[in-house]
Parts: sequence; C-alpha cells; structure tokens
Amino acid sequence: MSERTIAVLGTGTMGGLVLAGLLRGGHPADRALATARRPERADELRARHGVRVVDNATAAAEAEVLVIGVKPQDAAALLAEIAGAVRPGTLVVSLCAGLTTAFFARRLPEGTPVVRVMTNTPALAGAAISAISPGVHAADAHVALAEELFRPLGAVLRVPEKQQDAVTAVSGSGPAYVYLFVEAMIEAGVLLGLPRATARELAVQTALGSATMLRESGEHPVTLREAVTSPGGTTAAALAELERHGLRAAVLDALGAARDRATALAQQNT
Repeated sequence: MSERTIAVLGTGTMGGLVLAGLLRGGHPADRALATARRPERADELRARHGVRVVDNATAAAEAEVLVIGVKPQDAAALLAEIAGAVRPGTLVVSLCAGLTTAFFARRLPEGTPVVRVMTNTPALAGAAISAISPGVHAADAHVALAEELFRPLGAVLRVPEKQQDAVTAVSGSGPAYVYLFVEAMIEAGVLLGLPRATARELAVQTALGSATMLRESGEHPVTLREAVTSPGGTTAAALAELERHGLRAAVLDALGAARDRATALAQQNT
C-alpha cells in the first residue's frame, strides 16, 4: 500500500483520524493527499502531517485510493465535483454513515470499486473497530486493501452491507454511550464523597479493565458480570437499581434510534 497515493477528501473528525492512522502505520507522507474546506485546517494538516493539501478534483485525479470523509449530506455534491476526474480502477472508500455503496456507484464512473467502512473515534488511540463492506464492483483485493488501510486504527471486521446501519448504532456511535456511562459513574462517585480526580481514575480504569477482560478472556459478559455479583452483596444491589430503571430497555431503544437515523440519512440522500 505504501506505493499507492491515498487521498482523504474531507478531513474532519473521522477523515482526520484515518489520515493520522495511515501515516502512523508507516504510509509515506509524500504519497498522501488531503482536502479541507477551511484554509486554517489545511495549514494545520500541512504542519502536523507534512502532506499536500489540494482541491478535490486534483486529489481524485492523482490518487489510487480515495477516502470520502465528508458529511453524508455533502457527499452527492462532492461526487459530482470529482466524478470526471476519477481514474479507472481507483478504489473509493466511504466513511459516510448511512450511505450505501450503490449511492456512490451511481455517481462514479461505471465499474468503480467502492468499499463502505464504519469506524469510530478510538482510532485516535489505535483502538478503533472498523466494519468493512464491499460494493458490487469491489473484489477481495479491494477489501484487503481497505483492511490494510484501517488496521493501524485498530481492529477490522468484514460485515454484509445490510448490517452497516446496525454497526453504526453499536460501534460507530458506541463510544458516546461508554463516555456517558463513565461520566455518570464519575458524578456518582463525587456525590458519594470522592474527590473528582479519584472518581475519574476509578471509573476510567474500571471501564478499561472491564473491556480488556471481555476481549482477552473470551467469556460472555453474563459470566463476567456474575463473577462480580455476590448474592445479597453491593454489586447485586446496584444492578437491581439499574434494572429497575430500565437500563436494558433504554439501551435497546437508543441503539434502535441510532440505526433508524442511519437508515433515514440514506433515504434523504438517495
């Protein structure tokens, strides 16, 4: 992949993380291009990463891999701008939540391979999960290239495209749910008399350690939860309150709302 020119079109939050991960993984800065709307953002990218910042059409004409990181509502206009410049065989990687590979295929030259990816913000720490789905013209080699592109950001998983809206709900938006729960734990610790710094350290490390155990042990969450929960003990009392307040139902409703919003974005941008 280091021999290919890769362009990130739209270097906001996710596009910027992909660019940073690409370079962190050893991709040469002189084989990376970026686009940015704001001049100050362009200056920041040049200073931080040493990459060329160009206009969208130039990026499309020069790159062999195009990573589309703009907002879903801006994707149609971007594709109209670059379609005439995209070279045959260019791989297009979409980060646009809710937009199908067919959306891109209709607006790009016939036969352009498109791969849809949903990643998340822990990419900043090399701890993302990126779910990858190929479009109709994307061969195994294109998917493998996308996997190589996203592996420096964290774990990589192939999923059928029909599952991508659910992926968005679980992992794309997922970090916000975890942050909210940790935030609530910190505030509760403060109310219970802990200094804020102590409550934060306890809550953050507990979340990190629990996630590490889930991954490394391979055990079902129920098994690990039960191992902490003694009959009649403090954990049982806390879990009973969470269940009484409908934690499971709230999570199901929240993820369903995120999934439905992803589907609505696709319908609004056909």
